[in-house]
Amino acid sequence: MKKILLIISVLCIALGAQAKRPAYKFYPKTDLRPDKTVFLYVPDGKKELKKALKNLTDPVHAKMAETLALDRAEDNGFTQAENMFDPNGATLYINDYARFDLYFPKKEANGCLVVVLPGGGYNCVCHYIEGVYAADWLVERGYTVAVVKYRLPAGHPAIPLTDVHHAMRYCRNHQQEWGISKIGVMGFSAGGHLAASASVLYDDAATRPDFSVLYYPVISLVRPFGHTITGEYLIGNYERRRAEDAAALEKDLAKYELQNQVTADTPPTFIVLSSDDREVNPLNSLVYYEALAAHKVPAELHVFHHGIHGFGFDYYKFNPNDWLFEARDNLFEIISRWLEKQR
Repeated sequence: MKKILLIISVLCIALGAQAKRPAYKFYPKTDLRPDKTVFLYVPDGKKELKKALKNLTDPVHAKMAETLALDRAEDNGFTQAENMFDPNGATLYINDYARFDLYFPKKEANGCLVVVLPGGGYNCVCHYIEGVYAADWLVERGYTVAVVKYRLPAGHPAIPLTDVHHAMRYCRNHQQEWGISKIGVMGFSAGGHLAASASVLYDDAATRPDFSVLYYPVISLVRPFGHTITGEYLIGNYERRRAEDAAALEKDLAKYELQNQVTADTPPTFIVLSSDDREVNPLNSLVYYEALAAHKVPAELHVFHHGIHGFGFDYYKFNPNDWLFEARDNLFEIISRWLEKQR
């Protein structure tokens, strides 16, 4: 009888513990989890951090967390709870829990850190195929990684780049401690626009990346080839803003037409895309490359025939239907060589 009661007690404890675990709806196809999650704006204190971790709908976070408890100079106005809505990790309404996940290589680190900026049209953050999967590949090769789950702009264009600058400064402050000599950015689609923004609109030496990797990036926000949908999530509805203050709209558009912001100080850049991309016109990459070449910035541009939009790191390790097909290994070889040159 005692044995039966003991077994029942153990089962109850186990079931109770299971019930307390968050019921995440979607999981990535990798067991890799970050070593530390750093919140940008959560108030200081163990209770606040515990609450933030408990409220995440995102299973990709670390048990070890800290907060920078920063003040937000500007707010995107979201009152909805952060919400992950598809198997690619696409997450809406990121605001209070803006954060970055730090991954440290298990093997010998190579002295290089990559700040990864997932895409999502500035409407969501797709941080599986363009976040944790990228980290999985990079960490395996000795890179330290910070995947930024930035606040969505909702018409406030400075907000995402502010979050990236905070992440860059944190990594710079720990550079010596971690044995890091170079810090670069890697961005995808709208995250590519954000990575390019970080490369041309940096505040100071701390926020300037040492190199930039752009996957099928949005560069222009206006026609004939710019991605206006991304533009309107970034700076607001064009028609409404033009009616309110046409000069202010044109000023924002000019600032975030990134091919016009390239200088000789723009960091070395690697660009990759596919010619069959029907979502973001390949001319975005071409005009940015032309601007880099005009200013004699070291740059490489690689265009694959197949791949459509969003191939990211959704490759055969995670997805048998890799849209890059046989070109995937070619891309890995090319980008590995280029990244090694940046170290």
